[in-house]
Amino acid sequence: MGDTWTLGKREFTSRLLVGTGKYPDFPTMQRALAASGAEIVTVAVRRLDLSKKGEASLLEWIPKGMALLPNTAACFTADEAVRTARLGRELGMGELVKLEVIGDRRTLFPDVEALVAASRTLVSEGFTVLPYTNDDPVTARKLEDAGCAAVMPLGAPIGSGLGIRNPYNLRIVMESVKVPVLVDAGVGTASDAAVAMELGAVAVLMNTAIAEARQPILMAEAMRAGVEAGRKAFLAGRIPMKLHASASSPMTGLVGS
Repeated sequence: MGDTWTLGKREFTSRLLVGTGKYPDFPTMQRALAASGAEIVTVAVRRLDLSKKGEASLLEWIPKGMALLPNTAACFTADEAVRTARLGRELGMGELVKLEVIGDRRTLFPDVEALVAASRTLVSEGFTVLPYTNDDPVTARKLEDAGCAAVMPLGAPIGSGLGIRNPYNLRIVMESVKVPVLVDAGVGTASDAAVAMELGAVAVLMNTAIAEARQPILMAEAMRAGVEAGRKAFLAGRIPMKLHASASSPMTGLVGS
């Protein structure tokens, strides 16, 4: 109760953000989004087919009440990303934007120089910017200085399902900035989501891990539980790791001693 977080001017309870790509069909997507309990759903602006209307349109299948987070996926320059964010706003998708500027087509790693430049431009135009970035604390600080509302370092390459590959870098990122840190990309299963939250992430964003699971709705439920469990474990505070055993019962006052 009361464990909420804020993004821009909005307050959220769920710490799981989900995407809309790669589902076998819209009904499955809709059911998975609902099962996830997420309050924020990201949509690739450049992949929206604006000619589709009614049930043929992806937007018609997003559960009511979910906040739209347009993203600039498939943009490879700062200029492309800025124009795409503006298009999303003109389409009525609001000021919130997940900013992606890809620097490499094979790994889909971000172009951090272009990312920072695009962030500065969009912030100056009133956008609430959430940049997808690498797990580098230096870049994270530059994005924070540029006015971004959060930073979204990758856990592993987009869609790889490899899980959290460098938890130490993520911890340093979290210690280096004051804005929320949301882990984005690379989550494969519920335990990965729990690890991200146990590290101290404010939230986790995922798409492929749910959409391409054998049972997307069941995986959405699992991810919801994983995020919730990881958050509770972070708040509870884990015990220190020790090299040797530590008895859970007192060793003094034993019967017969």
